[in-house]
Amino acid sequence: MLVPDSLSWSAARTTPAEIAAALRRLLVACNAGAGACVPARVLNLVCVIDEEMSGAMTERLLQAGRFHASRTILCAVDPGRTSIGAVATLGAALHRSRGDFALLRETVTLELGERHVPHLDTIVDPLVVSDLPTVVWCAPGHADAVRVLLPLAQVVLLDSSDRSDPAEALAHVCELLRRAYVVDLAWLRSTPWRERVAAAFDRPSRRAELGTIRTVTIRHHPGSAVAGLLLLGWLASRLGWQVEALERGGHGHAGVARGSGGAIGLALVPDAGQPVRGLAGLTLETGTGRRLALDRGEGGLQVHERGPDGRERRWTLIGASRGEPGILGEGIRQALLRDATFGPAADAARRLSAS
Repeated sequence: MLVPDSLSWSAARTTPAEIAAALRRLLVACNAGAGACVPARVLNLVCVIDEEMSGAMTERLLQAGRFHASRTILCAVDPGRTSIGAVATLGAALHRSRGDFALLRETVTLELGERHVPHLDTIVDPLVVSDLPTVVWCAPGHADAVRVLLPLAQVVLLDSSDRSDPAEALAHVCELLRRAYVVDLAWLRSTPWRERVAAAFDRPSRRAELGTIRTVTIRHHPGSAVAGLLLLGWLASRLGWQVEALERGGHGHAGVARGSGGAIGLALVPDAGQPVRGLAGLTLETGTGRRLALDRGEGGLQVHERGPDGRERRWTLIGASRGEPGILGEGIRQALLRDATFGPAADAARRLSAS
């Protein structure tokens, strides 16, 4: 006998206690019908979205692959709804034969009304698996839900690029950091770029050049200024630069930071040709004559480096981008880790964006 792809239960009107009991019955039924079923017990993920987005969100979560949460609680808010409805699904991550262990993941879709949002903590609390980290991820427009759920959560997952005002987005991130660990997808989109810049100066013979950086120009998707600010904030916080708000110009934002080696010119330039969220390119120059240029291209990052001796090299970092499904999966994985560089980078980015 094979483990079924999924077992499910639903009710048009229900309570959190009934949903929790239904999940227990589904697990018993799976074990009775298919042998040893082991529920995953690593992470709770609570998502709050508008009801019409529930299908798209479910599909996006499935694309997270092996980094899918153990128990996902999807809160779909319909303004006109007055009662709680629910669908609980228990599915096997892999198709296994009887006698083998089947790793199970649980998904609960709650159908809620706006009247339920102020009480989400009492609705969700009986449904999260005790003693596991809980991540809260809310769609734009549901900031109130984040505040309500924070007492249950250890991690807030967000995408600061969802907010149109970068200064407002970064101020929100810094406020949340005082109460929980924050995983920002806009920050994760800059990971390959940060890794490449760090690698360029990793040799002991090159590290002194970090103090001679003279200009940094970042090109970004028009809706991803936050990703560029976070990358500048990372450089500033790691290298001890003193920063102040960038000024708006004809082609983006520009300003000057102060480091141990003098002034550093900073520029953020939107790139209308960038098709997806995130960064389009970076150019960094040092006082020694070194120039490092990274550009998004087919197959990975296109790297163009000129050394102090004038010699030039070009190559491609294959597969540097994870794509949007990969970014979400990495965001869920990062909820179990702690990136000590994000908080200082976000604070520096906030100061760069302040108006």
